[in-house]
Amino acid sequence: MYQSLSQSAADFFSSAQPEAHRIFHGRGQLFEGLEHLSVDWYSPVVLITTYEEIDDLDKLTDSITRHDTHSQIESVMLQYRKRRGTPTQCLYKNPINHCIVEEHGLKYEVQPGVNQNAGLFLDMRPLRHWLSQNSSGKNVLNLFAYTCSLSVAALASGARQVVNVDMSKPSITWGARNHALNDQDPRSVKSVPHNLFRSWGKIKQFGRYDTIIIDPPTRQRGSFDVEKNYGAVLKKLKSLAAEKADIIATVNSPYLTDDFLINQFARHAPQCRFRRMMPGSEEFPDKFPERAIKIYHFSAN
Repeated sequence: MYQSLSQSAADFFSSAQPEAHRIFHGRGQLFEGLEHLSVDWYSPVVLITTYEEIDDLDKLTDSITRHDTHSQIESVMLQYRKRRGTPTQCLYKNPINHCIVEEHGLKYEVQPGVNQNAGLFLDMRPLRHWLSQNSSGKNVLNLFAYTCSLSVAALASGARQVVNVDMSKPSITWGARNHALNDQDPRSVKSVPHNLFRSWGKIKQFGRYDTIIIDPPTRQRGSFDVEKNYGAVLKKLKSLAAEKADIIATVNSPYLTDDFLINQFARHAPQCRFRRMMPGSEEFPDKFPERAIKIYHFSAN
């Protein structure tokens, strides 16, 4: 049953792997019988995420650990997404719930299995890479900042300032630790740990912005719903964006088509011009790419 997963693990662990990476993307519907599984590498932790119950845990674990020829794996954790509270079980060696991982030479704190999300969304690697190449001298607004990995990438490229907005104070604090891990000047980071829709005045104080990132959760109870609230954010772009600003907007819902954001911009921010959709990360192959995360690049006229 786990042949395809075992092969992916064999290929991955055939060499040293210092960077965070998705090892196996069963959720992409390309591996029959394993559509419920995803396997991520947060060195030295393998984090398996399952959306179904699993009976043969020993076989699952062995399909990965048998290929650890360079002795890199110090823990295998299994997170049950369908169980209440998304609990985590240690399958191999000892549980590790905190580690520092690398990506493109930058460091990030992750907490595998502590919460539903580990703290670094691996499918956003292409955007972090783009920001690390295109932020020099820019004033960057990072909406729905979470643990601020995008602003870390922007500052690494020489951004003049980043403004992180997220209603979760613990996430903003986590983000500050990520900036510190990379020896980034805290004076270049402004934080707005409040509800976005009550913070526009504060956000405008630090603008206008050369790059605006809109990376919302699909649904955040009591504060944001992609279908209902995206337009309200886009309406603010006219008063926030500098001339020819880059606008990066994402949608992570399998139920919204590629033209959802195109239509939202046309209706609520017609002054912005669509430039392209950024390619997805190669480690997230998908049978239905239109259902995967979508990263759009617009520019303000």
